[in-house]
Amino acid sequence: MRHLISFLSIVTIFISTAAFAEIKPCEQLKAEIEAKLNKKNVKGYKLAIVPVNEVKTQKIVGSCEGGTKNITYSQNSN
Repeated sequence: MRHLISFLSIVTIFISTAAFAEIKPCEQLKAEIEAKLNKKNVKGYKLAIVPVNEVKTQKIVGSCEGGTKNITYSQNSN
């Protein structure tokens, strides 16, 4: 019985955390990532907002709009 109560408590905590997770708009998250890259003086990159099912080999650097879209990072070719 004790194990069941502990298990249910843990499950409740995880469900509560997921329910209160912030669903961030993609443009807002993209701007935050760009600010971090610019602060580190990263040059020659491209960030793109891509539906999850269209991501192929791109590097994913963020997830937004409830996990329906990803923000991908790629180097610009010179």
